[in-house]
Amino acid sequence: MRIIKETHIDFMSKTGLAGLLSAVLIVAGAASMVLKGGPKLSIDFKGGTMVAVNYTDPVDINEVRSALDQVIIEGQTFDFSKAEIKHFGDESNVAVRLPGIEDEPEQFAHKFVEKMAEAFPTLVPDNKTEFILSIEKVGPKIGAELSRDAVMAIFSALALILIYISIRFEFKCAVGAIAALAHDVFITLGFFSLLDFEVSLAVIAAFLTIVGYSLNDTIVIFDRIRENVKGLKNATLSSVINESINQSLSRTIITSFTTLFVVTVLFLVGGEVIHTFAFAMIVGVIIGTYSSIFVASPVVIKMDSIN
Repeated sequence: MRIIKETHIDFMSKTGLAGLLSAVLIVAGAASMVLKGGPKLSIDFKGGTMVAVNYTDPVDINEVRSALDQVIIEGQTFDFSKAEIKHFGDESNVAVRLPGIEDEPEQFAHKFVEKMAEAFPTLVPDNKTEFILSIEKVGPKIGAELSRDAVMAIFSALALILIYISIRFEFKCAVGAIAALAHDVFITLGFFSLLDFEVSLAVIAAFLTIVGYSLNDTIVIFDRIRENVKGLKNATLSSVINESINQSLSRTIITSFTTLFVVTVLFLVGGEVIHTFAFAMIVGVIIGTYSSIFVASPVVIKMDSIN
């Protein structure tokens, strides 16, 4: 089914404006990461302990913070008032992210949960097993190893894509596709920094999904360009690309909006666990569709003019 039967939009004449938009988004994201010392990493990468508990009634985060300014565990006094403390789901659920601690006492996480129960004894469920929602713990060495693995996964994917597209199409197409994918990942990461969202293993999975989604859209356009180059021998590359994008526009709109509807529903009702994954996918689908037209294709034109 073709929603848009025939269009003659001159996409390549809009590349200057599109380039300005991309530059603004990239600079804003880069500035945010520089000011914040890099993206906000979850305990998956930094190491530490994440504790989530369920009180019977809503609690004020400031009261929780005050209760954690002096926590005594195994004779050691800790100040967790500056730790990341937030509600999730509703205001009766509280999550606390604790940084890694040297010489950490045995059973530290469970003893910390006991202190959280003691802070608001009247709000603890009668069944103590209902109080603890989750306890996640990652050591600093494991976190560092996961960080390296995540970076290697992304760069390995980009390298394999470069080889694949160079073989299937041309090297200039491979460069355009890689530029678009790097553009997508960096802008999505910038949004995470600007909104102070955590980058977790689930988000890395979303980034790799974005890479695959954006690449699929780019390859459809490149395939149409390859066919049209043979049929429109006297046309300029820019006009061939415009024609190819217009011919693929209906398919692009259907695919993008269908995917966007699904990930938006996940973002709205999927719950806290996949909230950041769904957000990354929403940004990635939008930016990935945009970059297939306004990043990958213009780079091919630039590379062709150099040759």
